[in-house]
Amino acid sequence: MRTTAIITILALTGLFQAPLQAGDAGAGASAFNAKGCVGCHGASGKKPIANYPVVGGKPADFIAGELNRFRSGERNNPIMGPMATALSDSDIANLAAYLATQ
Repeated sequence: MRTTAIITILALTGLFQAPLQAGDAGAGASAFNAKGCVGCHGASGKKPIANYPVVGGKPADFIAGELNRFRSGERNNPIMGPMATALSDSDIANLAAYLATQ
């Protein structure tokens, strides 16, 4: 009973989440360049142009979460919305794995 209550509390507070799909950093590096991410976020996601954010070196779960929010429309952005809509779950996992290593 106590274990169930703890799991319920953790789930409700967002501290207990299903593990992310493990990504392939090599495939993520290829996708980062092929899908045009490098054009705004710069080489390795660390040298953005203008006002675009640095994404290289961010935790994989953060990157995957933000890409999923753009893809679902929860986060609205005229550039990232369409970019993220074109990403599959494995694309997101791979990009997140790659960017986390930068």
